[in-house]
Amino acid sequence: MADAEPMLQVDLAWSPAPGQVEVLRLSLPAGATVADALARLPAGVPQQAIGIWGHKAECGERLSDGDRVEVYRPLTVDPMEARRRRHQVQGGGRRIVSRHRPAPR
Repeated sequence: MADAEPMLQVDLAWSPAPGQVEVLRLSLPAGATVADALARLPAGVPQQAIGIWGHKAECGERLSDGDRVEVYRPLTVDPMEARRRRHQVQGGGRRIVSRHRPAPR
C-alpha cells in the first residue's frame, strides 16, 4: 500500500472590510507555494500585498505546515496619523514617541 502524499494545513486570511477578517483553512500538497494558496481566494478579493505571518512574501515562496497566508488591503490612513488621532481621543499630555529611554524613578 503506497503512502499518501503529505498535505499541508494552511490558513488563508483576508479582510473584506475594516474590522472584518475571513479565514479559509486549506489542505495543500507538500511543496505548495503562496501562489497555490492564492488560487483558492474567492473571486473579487484584491491582492495588493501578501505576507506569511505578517512578513512580506512572494508568490513563489514554498509554504510550511501551519503557515498563515495573509492578503493585505491598501492602507486608507497613514499609520502615524492614525496613532496621533488615537492619542488625541484617549487624551494624555505626554509625547507619543520618545527618542530616549525613560529616566529611572
